[in-house]
Amino acid sequence: MRPERFTVKDCLANAVMQAGLPRLEAQMLLEYVLEQPRVWLIAHDEYLLSGDEFDRFDGLCQRRLMGEPMAYLVGVREFMGLPFEVSPAVLIPRPETELLVETALKWMDDLQAPRVLDLGTGSGAIAVAIAHARPDARVCATDVSQEALILAQRNAVRHGVNVKFAAGSWFAALDQADEQFDLVVSNPPYIAAGDPHLVQGDLRFEPRNALTDESDGLAAYRFLASGAPAFLASKGVLCLEHGFTQANAVKQLLLNAGFLNVKTIQDLAGHPRVTMGSYNG
Repeated sequence: MRPERFTVKDCLANAVMQAGLPRLEAQMLLEYVLEQPRVWLIAHDEYLLSGDEFDRFDGLCQRRLMGEPMAYLVGVREFMGLPFEVSPAVLIPRPETELLVETALKWMDDLQAPRVLDLGTGSGAIAVAIAHARPDARVCATDVSQEALILAQRNAVRHGVNVKFAAGSWFAALDQADEQFDLVVSNPPYIAAGDPHLVQGDLRFEPRNALTDESDGLAAYRFLASGAPAFLASKGVLCLEHGFTQANAVKQLLLNAGFLNVKTIQDLAGHPRVTMGSYNG
């Protein structure tokens, strides 16, 4: 039953002490409902919520207690220092994927107006972050999900960057005759079908086809390694994020496809996370 009077202070205390939510999460949900920053909550802890405000806050708390990701509840997640709109139609951008962007940007340091392709863009986080850091880059991003592309386009507009979006599965969205790129990047689905993580934590709520290939977790890498050369300019590079146990397999796939200078980069935790190689064609 809804209480007759509920202040900001009461809401937070109830969510933390009775429901068991972490205080930071309760604050984030209340900020979202009231459309006010945390400093406002502190300064107005006696503010009385309306019945509708309380119901919305309580509903979000219940959804969080059921495990729904905070990013989906508040509709945003930070990536490379930029806020990105997210929804259950796309993966939630993760800190480890920032290594893929950082690696791409470092490789492009000496290039003018680099041509970049992001395959399976989802929220657009990778493509938009690259375009934001390199306004001179010509960035194209593809996804098979129209819903994801609409959201990615909103993120591009939000950050004032120019990204060309194309609908289709991997390279099928492109016209090979006209599209050549200096760099192709991707964070494809790499979780094996039987991995128990798929039914745990945030992954339970994220789009399954963006998480797993319903096989051994390497199907996308086989396809990307064999298909990328047709879309890479001379000495172009393919740069892929993968699971930390997959580095050797991905490296071998690139070598088998004729890529040179193949190397793997470790994340801050010391895990092999990104593998890249060049194609001289």
